[in-house]
Amino acid sequence: MPNSATQQDLAEILCGGHAITARYLDLKIGDFCLRVRSNSEALLDILANYFGHIVNSFEHTPLELIAIDRDEPTVDLAFADWRREGNKQGRKDSYIDLANARLLRKVRTGMVFLQSTDLLFAAGPSVRNDNQVINFIIAQYMNWLQQRDWLICHAAGIVCDGQAFGLAGFSGGGKSTLMLQMMENPAIQFMSNDRLFIKKIPAATSCATYAAGVPKLPRINPGTIVHNPRLENMIPAARRAALLAMPKDELWELEEKYDANIESLYGAGRMSNTPSCLAGFVVLNWQGDSVEQTQLNLVDLNQRRDLLAAIVKSSGPFYQRADGGFQDDLQAINERHYLDTLAGLPIYEVCGRRDFAAARQLLSTKLTSPLATAHH
Repeated sequence: MPNSATQQDLAEILCGGHAITARYLDLKIGDFCLRVRSNSEALLDILANYFGHIVNSFEHTPLELIAIDRDEPTVDLAFADWRREGNKQGRKDSYIDLANARLLRKVRTGMVFLQSTDLLFAAGPSVRNDNQVINFIIAQYMNWLQQRDWLICHAAGIVCDGQAFGLAGFSGGGKSTLMLQMMENPAIQFMSNDRLFIKKIPAATSCATYAAGVPKLPRINPGTIVHNPRLENMIPAARRAALLAMPKDELWELEEKYDANIESLYGAGRMSNTPSCLAGFVVLNWQGDSVEQTQLNLVDLNQRRDLLAAIVKSSGPFYQRADGGFQDDLQAINERHYLDTLAGLPIYEVCGRRDFAAARQLLSTKLTSPLATAHH
């Protein structure tokens, strides 16, 4: 197949002759609307359950996404590997750019995605790899935000009394674990688990910088689950016992993902779907083997670019600009945009020993402190 293949040609190959059901799923977050169609009732059931808090009805949408459950599509094109961030190893995504479109293939699962301004397709064993379909759906909302000048952060987000806090950390730093422990306070809402968006919105208001989350549930490892009484039943008792018998460091590094359904675990109304005033950021820079007491210190990101590295995030291979162009895998991140957006906000470093109980107590004092409600 030549690289001059049209989007419609590719859509037909990905569809593979499968008939789309009459049923569809409408998702809405603020002014963002997306209609999801599929050939699979089972996949639509999974998506309706996952996105239950943003399912909505509307008469017309400019954006439609089709997810086909089928065998791995065969696309005779020369895909290139997408370079991964930081020190991450292994092949994950491959891609090829066409006119105003990008075709992406997940190396491990064989799922193929068509990202364009006109057509959005996911095809492959979609029910078995439902998380990748969920991520593709969420990618459309993330594109919508970034096309409106929201900056992407590698961070979790919580909301307390209308004020948002970002929780960042280096890979494996425990931001999801701390965020879920903070959720034990009934006054706190979940905003986002791993992608937080920030934007300065100058207006006649006391708040100049806002945060917005994405509707992705926390995808957590056993080390987060087994020591949290609210979460422990997510893993069968026998498996939980085996995990608890593992060395602590080995358990902490174990990659075995589970979705934490916030409303099932913490109750209705505990998810925030609207932008909130950003009150500050916390960067976890602690160590599991440290003998130092856990501390929460105010820092200046201009002087601590090492901590800024934990906040910034590449837009990734699915990001499509409003003009139809795509993110390059070698494109440098503009740190100045982040520094300007976060200017005037309190930024805290958590250092010393990795102690979630201590961090939760220290951070809780900041949620009600004058800093948490300061004008920016």
